[in-house]
Amino acid sequence: MRRAAALRALSVSALALFLTIANVAPIEANHSWGGYHWARTSNPFTLKVGDNLTTADWTSHLAQASSDWSKSTVLDLTVVAGGAKGNCRPTAGRVEVCNKRYGSNGWLGLAQIWITGLHITQGAVKLNDTYFMNVAEKQHVVCQEVGHTFGLDHQSTDGSSLNTCMDYYHNASDSDLKSTTPNQHDYDEIVTIYTHLDSTTTIGATAAAAPGNSGANADEDGTPRGASPSRGSWYVEDQGGGRYVVTHIFWAAEPGR
Repeated sequence: MRRAAALRALSVSALALFLTIANVAPIEANHSWGGYHWARTSNPFTLKVGDNLTTADWTSHLAQASSDWSKSTVLDLTVVAGGAKGNCRPTAGRVEVCNKRYGSNGWLGLAQIWITGLHITQGAVKLNDTYFMNVAEKQHVVCQEVGHTFGLDHQSTDGSSLNTCMDYYHNASDSDLKSTTPNQHDYDEIVTIYTHLDSTTTIGATAAAAPGNSGANADEDGTPRGASPSRGSWYVEDQGGGRYVVTHIFWAAEPGR
């Protein structure tokens, strides 16, 4: 997620979790997002990413991000035809990527993962066309949001460039290409997250489907209703039956706010 060149807008990453109360507390890691990961029985594994994008430039940026993340020794991404329905509803066993004018809600990109226990079962990325983004910032945003969907958190949030798309550097122009790709620390962290193998898999069409909504108490774009920087970053919704939607937001306030 990145601040807009014109607005330095709020950045949002939403984590939609379907789990029992016992699994709400995340496992700490270097920059793992709570220890959440796709279940799989072998490495390397291939994760499908659905292209629901409506413009050629977003499609190009997604293809580049997929190629960059596939340099990992344990993970390969394959871009396939989009299968999202409605407001970027996810598909079991894969990630869907969508773009739309989601409105002046303060975020450029939003990433959601649905989980059972610590295992990701499906994911979605939403890219907000309401705000202007230069070419470099678009690459930064899509690279980062896709990175969240297989369990990575930010490396840094202070605005400096660690030359990774998982930081909060502000790309000032089309030619400012810092922080538009993963760095070695990202690849090392993916290896750490996916070192152990599972006895089952959540990847592919055979994965058990989970409800695709972003939460009954969320706006259409997935942002929790009433969310604001002063109210914190975590929002948990009990959907009953041992299922929860947890939304994680990182706020980057506009100058002078």
